[in-house]
Amino acid sequence: MFKKILIANRGEIALRIIRTCKEMGIKTVAVYSTADRDSLHVRFADEAICIGGPRGKDSYLNMLSIMAAAELTNADGIHPGYGFLAENAEFAELCGKYQIKFIGPTPAQMRAMGDKITAKETMIKAGVPCIPGSEGLIADISEAKIIAAQIGYPVILKATAGGGGKGMRVVRDESGLEKAYDMARTEAGASFGNDAVYLEKFIEEPHHIEIQVAGDQYGEACHLSERDCSVQRRHQKLVEEAPSPFVDEALRKKMGAAAVKAVKAINYESVGTIEFLVDKHKNFYFMEMNTRIQVEHPVTEEVMDFDLVKEQILIAAGTPISGVVYFPEKMHAIECRVNAEDPLNNFAPSPGKITALHTPKGYGVRVDTHIYAGYTVPPYYDSLLAKVICRAKSREECIVKMTRALHEFIIEGVKTTIPFHLALMENEEFRSGKYDTGLLERFDFVSAIKEMDFEA
Repeated sequence: MFKKILIANRGEIALRIIRTCKEMGIKTVAVYSTADRDSLHVRFADEAICIGGPRGKDSYLNMLSIMAAAELTNADGIHPGYGFLAENAEFAELCGKYQIKFIGPTPAQMRAMGDKITAKETMIKAGVPCIPGSEGLIADISEAKIIAAQIGYPVILKATAGGGGKGMRVVRDESGLEKAYDMARTEAGASFGNDAVYLEKFIEEPHHIEIQVAGDQYGEACHLSERDCSVQRRHQKLVEEAPSPFVDEALRKKMGAAAVKAVKAINYESVGTIEFLVDKHKNFYFMEMNTRIQVEHPVTEEVMDFDLVKEQILIAAGTPISGVVYFPEKMHAIECRVNAEDPLNNFAPSPGKITALHTPKGYGVRVDTHIYAGYTVPPYYDSLLAKVICRAKSREECIVKMTRALHEFIIEGVKTTIPFHLALMENEEFRSGKYDTGLLERFDFVSAIKEMDFEA
């Protein structure tokens, strides 16, 4: 087992990892930028080292500074969290070069699933359902027109190196294809330094369902059921829940089996997530794999009564996986991401000093956060302030509990997405469970927030 783990991340996920390490008797090292000097992950780690300036490229993306910190503190493991270097194969290789264990998959496994075209080819060979589309990257607009005509409109263009909705364009008919093709490539090149795109059939009224998976160093794999991530704005997740109100037991078994098949196809070791798009007829298609811990992992932890970060560390230390874990009892969990953003102003970022804070408490309420009264939210990073996770014996009870918790959550000094989440909890389409990824296109949440007369 590891003696000391360096957490190559910041914010709530760094604090989350530190907590599990402490419970496992493992010493921790926090790294931080000059902007995060007063962050709680710095205070609660056993050791802390400043690794650079406030911008990510000068600190949390600076591989050599992180490795120097690991060497200096004699860390024998590095946990990357999510974002930053979590899915960077080059960084994982660098850890190996310094004989420090990267707590995650191997570089080869990351590369196999990191590029979407390579991942799709791997999944097709493994017999996992994939969305119809180009077999590889689109060479030019002529090829795009031919493939689109074959599979039928609407289609979607996607950047192969993409994420977060960048380099994606939906095309309804041939007249809009050329312009969308040029725009997708331009945006992909600017965002990822790679303008290559591929084309797929656009699934209408889709549900975004992901399966939590785990694999060990001995070829074994399992899944821990599904999460529904269909509440999205511009392809960014805002709310997640488990189990999905859309998935029945038959579909759960099929998707779970496909996810395990995907994991075994690349001999994956670590925890990860297989993401699927599911159409209204409950046909499911592989979308991508996230080879890291997810922001929304607490949803699964709450319904499964299972520490995913602990499992990740155990797997990295060479422990066989715990095996398939079924729901211990019928529970439901919902997570709301509370961001420093103004939902009444197109979700504009709202950095600044938090002047007052009160987090919700009570039975079945969990808050993962790194903020406190007096904390200054920096403008350099993701705007996530906290995750509120509620658990109850039914979805209806869970929504009621979440509504109560959100009303109890007070953050002053910056704008937050709490009013948005309160409005969503009252939305009839969401409450019915019969929603898809287009929910926010239909829901006038701005008017709903204003009617609530809630101060953000």
